[in-house]
Amino acid sequence: MLPPFIIEQIRRREEQERARHEQPRLEIPVDRPAPRVPLTPHVPDDAGERGVIVIDLMTDNID
Repeated sequence: MLPPFIIEQIRRREEQERARHEQPRLEIPVDRPAPRVPLTPHVPDDAGERGVIVIDLMTDNID
């Protein structure tokens, strides 16, 4: 068995070595994200008139 002072030195060296390799940690508080709310209320498909817009990009008619 080793003498107590040698055991203490080994323990101290191990602690110093561990402290050198461990990096400090900073815990950042993270807020929970807010629940997603749709930007527009849901509207049934038959609620209103819908239209179509046609843009002709192939003609050279400039008035």
